[in-house]
Amino acid sequence: MGKLADVTSANWNAEVVEAGTPVVVDFWATWCAPCKAIAPLLEQVADENAGNLKIVKLDIQKDMGLAQRYGVSNIPTLLILKDGEVVDRKTGAGGGISALRSFVGRHI
Repeated sequence: MGKLADVTSANWNAEVVEAGTPVVVDFWATWCAPCKAIAPLLEQVADENAGNLKIVKLDIQKDMGLAQRYGVSNIPTLLILKDGEVVDRKTGAGGGISALRSFVGRHI
């Protein structure tokens, strides 16, 4: 995945909780084909909503603790957080760019 910021438990508060905008967290793994398929769509949506929405990625193989904390058992899973609280969740890469825009658009 390209230009989306990586998050871990070490920078979670700074990157997600204190972001000041809604944050989409992409829980993914390097071996996950659907995760790789959705990555360019996430980058596109991040570009389209710059300043109003932040999209970050969390590799579950590097930080399983956060995945467990948020009940992520399948990937890709997208969580939208506002002020550190989960306000929406989507599991899977289906639906394409229009579904992704609709998912995030409700929270901007």
